[in-house]
Amino acid sequence: MTEQPPPEEITDPRRVRLLAHPLRQRIAEVMRRGPVSSTTLARALGESTGATSYHLRQLARHGFVEEVPELGRGRERWWRVVPGDRRIPPYSRQSPQMREAVEELTRMEFAGQLEMLDRFLRVRDGLGPWQDALLFSSSSVTLTPEEAREFFEEYIALLYRYKRGEDDPPDGARTLLVRYLAFPEIPEEDDPAGR
Repeated sequence: MTEQPPPEEITDPRRVRLLAHPLRQRIAEVMRRGPVSSTTLARALGESTGATSYHLRQLARHGFVEEVPELGRGRERWWRVVPGDRRIPPYSRQSPQMREAVEELTRMEFAGQLEMLDRFLRVRDGLGPWQDALLFSSSSVTLTPEEAREFFEEYIALLYRYKRGEDDPPDGARTLLVRYLAFPEIPEEDDPAGR
């Protein structure tokens, strides 16, 4: 189990835009599996080492990745994700620039998730016991805004209850991609665009 860090609110739209870059989205996907060098990352993504090195330095400058000096040899630099509970401020406290950056990041995140789901569905038959690991639930609950926040915090705590360090996964373990999406239902009659 990984200890849950205190929440860090990202208030700078530039940091959000940094994460919304298409190549950085792909870098994040690869780095979930463990430390990388610009060379190993370039090979995994079919990019140049110059491009991956630049993006790793940008991510490090904003605190999303850090160097792992004990893995480096000579001029080779290795990087890992800086763990954290990073959050976006509520919509009501976002500037117009932040809202635009968050919308861009959200669209990219979901497009990336759909690509990864499609990849899973294509290779599912060859995954043995993992072929049954598409966990899906659709439900609704009636909550106040305060209860919705409490629900979310309990969800985050549940994730951290099951998180493990990257250095000691048990035999047969795989990274399970988990996403939380909840939003208020808007009846059609209340949607001016739907009329």
